[in-house]
Amino acid sequence: MYAVIKTGGKQYRVAAGEKLKVEQIPADVGAEITLDQILMVGEGESVKIGAPLVSGASVKATVLAQGRHDKVKIFKMRRRKHYQKHQGHRQNYTELRIDAINA
Repeated sequence: MYAVIKTGGKQYRVAAGEKLKVEQIPADVGAEITLDQILMVGEGESVKIGAPLVSGASVKATVLAQGRHDKVKIFKMRRRKHYQKHQGHRQNYTELRIDAINA
C-alpha cells in the first residue's frame, strides 16, 4: 500500500517502513505525527484519488531527526564588469519514518 502526501509545498510517494526527509515540521524527535493531506492512496490495482484530498485518509509517521542539509553555494558573476556575489544556504529538514497508512 502506498500514498501520495503533501507537506511543505511538495508531494511525496510513501509506503509503510520508508524514511524520508521533508521540509521542517515543528515536532520533537521521537514524536508521532499524523499527516492528513493525502492526495492519493493505492493498493495493487485499486487507486483512490482525492479531489483534491482523499477524505478519511491519514498517514502516521515518527520523527527520527531534525537537521540541516548540506550547504548550497550560490555564485553570481557578470563577466568583464567586476561583479561577483557569493551566497550560501542550508535548508532545515525533518526526517520521518512512515509507520502506517490509513485509508
